[in-house]
Amino acid sequence: MKKYAIIIPTLNEAQNIVAFLEPLQSLRMRCEIIIADGGSMDATETLVQPYVDAFLSCDNKGRALQMNQGAAYTNSEILIFLHADTLLPESALQNIATGIDKGHQWGRFNMHLMGKHPLLNVISFMMNWRSRLSGIATGDQAIFVNKATFEAVGTYPEIALMEDIALSKLLKKITPPYCIQQAVQSSARRWESFGVGQTILLMWYLRLRYFLGTPADKLSDMYRKGCFKAD
Repeated sequence: MKKYAIIIPTLNEAQNIVAFLEPLQSLRMRCEIIIADGGSMDATETLVQPYVDAFLSCDNKGRALQMNQGAAYTNSEILIFLHADTLLPESALQNIATGIDKGHQWGRFNMHLMGKHPLLNVISFMMNWRSRLSGIATGDQAIFVNKATFEAVGTYPEIALMEDIALSKLLKKITPPYCIQQAVQSSARRWESFGVGQTILLMWYLRLRYFLGTPADKLSDMYRKGCFKAD
């Protein structure tokens, strides 16, 4: 049994997925790489086969559902949830081991948005700063967790959006997150596609609505469309 498992939820990621999987190959002696796919209609499944230990065709799409299915598949001790457009630093496993050895049951990395817009560095800084103050991690920060602890809190709440916030709230009741200063590199494709300014406002708006009790499925519709109104 390998100690670590990297679980990557995918949906129609054929255009970029190989470029993000290639840097993970040096970790495969110590780490399973598991794709949890939500029903891709492109060539994702074919392209990833040489780069992963398992490709799971999940019963339902949605990051929470897919990541839970990936977690249920593996017997590895430490789970790392990684977005399909995010790159781990080379020393990721060593950094995680340091946190676990210190008694933390979960944690996350700092995050840097890759892109040309000058505001992206500011956004990355603010997201990392907010996460450190609040103890809440986002999926872009590559959340990792002891599998036994993950199962003890009930796994990812199976909601359409904000599943990372919901999980963080459960986990930080057990231990505070171990915040790794070294950053994962995350694609800014969504920010650049919908506009950096609008995306900032939208994300804050969605978080506010979530904390005020708006159902996650309505928020997911706004997030997917990059707008402030749901159907």
